[in-house]
Amino acid sequence: MPRDDYRGDFDPDFQLGDLSRSALATLGREYMLSGQLQDRSAMPMVLGRLGIESRIGIAIDEWMSASPLYSARMQRALQFSGTDIGTLFKNLQLDIGFSHSYMHVGYRLESDQYGEFWLDCCGALMDVEPFGDDMVRGMCHDIEDPTFDATAAATNPLIKIRPIHRPPRSPADREPHCRWKVFIDDASNAEPFEMHPNLATVSRSLLADVPLVDPGGDAEPGGRPNYTDAFDPNFTLEDLSHRALVLAVQEFAVQCHVLCRSFLLTMSQRLPADDLAGVATAQWTGIAGLTAERIRAALHVEGDDAHAVAKLFQLHPSFHPRTYVDTRVEVLDDQHVLLRLGPSPAFEEGDALSWLAHLDDDAPAIDTIARVANPRARVHPVPDGSAYRAWEIAIDPRADPAPERPEVALTRGSTGATAVNLPRRQPV
Repeated sequence: MPRDDYRGDFDPDFQLGDLSRSALATLGREYMLSGQLQDRSAMPMVLGRLGIESRIGIAIDEWMSASPLYSARMQRALQFSGTDIGTLFKNLQLDIGFSHSYMHVGYRLESDQYGEFWLDCCGALMDVEPFGDDMVRGMCHDIEDPTFDATAAATNPLIKIRPIHRPPRSPADREPHCRWKVFIDDASNAEPFEMHPNLATVSRSLLADVPLVDPGGDAEPGGRPNYTDAFDPNFTLEDLSHRALVLAVQEFAVQCHVLCRSFLLTMSQRLPADDLAGVATAQWTGIAGLTAERIRAALHVEGDDAHAVAKLFQLHPSFHPRTYVDTRVEVLDDQHVLLRLGPSPAFEEGDALSWLAHLDDDAPAIDTIARVANPRARVHPVPDGSAYRAWEIAIDPRADPAPERPEVALTRGSTGATAVNLPRRQPV
């Protein structure tokens, strides 16, 4: 029977397909939120070096060079395609930029040519509103205008997304927070959207075409095997079949990696080469810790022994899909775990545009994940001829609990850190 959570025994052969539809949907929402929040940990460092105004250009370059790529991947995974507004809306429902509880999005599709979406509550707005209207305009105007159109262009380069109203809010309690019209501009002089030049670089990565682990069938009945039927404005992840969820959850992990790659590419174009490792490590450490905390709670990973540590590495999106990151976790005893990362495409990219490219012996992100299960856990590199890199994670009951890393504390500052990830509705 598929697991509804990860209580009980540790399984050294655990795969995402071992989870039930309900558990996969829960994990999928956590992966989406992880991707949405992963910049929170690196951005303070970046803005300290480049200035507050740099955030606009960085975010534009990052999202424009990522969302068209992973939108096309999700269409292939769930077997839907088209050039109409309904196809775009399906993409938005499966985009980490619209994670399901941090961003409360509603949709109305009037025709293949026109629709609207709105945010009853926008977590990103809640994060920036306390800093004033200029920060709000930077996000809701300067950043969203080009990045929304880039996402739309993955479906149809003639689709336009334009505001009906958007923040700064007037009155201050206005709801929905924003509302947008979406239409196909079929005028004879309409100019197709021009993709960001960085997209071509990101698209040449091994990650861009990495296959998924396909379970081949459903471990339990029910749900849509794909999203080929009509757009459903009330879609929730629980509506998908078991196999479709296994594929979608892996695609959410790919989205996280693609967004990281795009972010580090734009950072490499702005910072000295020697600074990139620090930015990558800070970003990964902050989001790795917060995501591990949330997954521990969502999947009910209990205890503080080696089994709990090992389960977090099996579940964490940083180590999926396994076709990209060959991850093996072994419990040696109640206080020791062996983590191996084998030769795989993640280590064959030939550039510095990923978190894994900057792994060193200290491995603070890995250390941070382990400490979520037990703050007395410590990570030590070990030689292993069968792995690209390997670490032993030891729990020392005599050690003082490690304090929270500052990168995790910074990421926790987002309202998304405490978002309650529930289904949009109860599935039929």
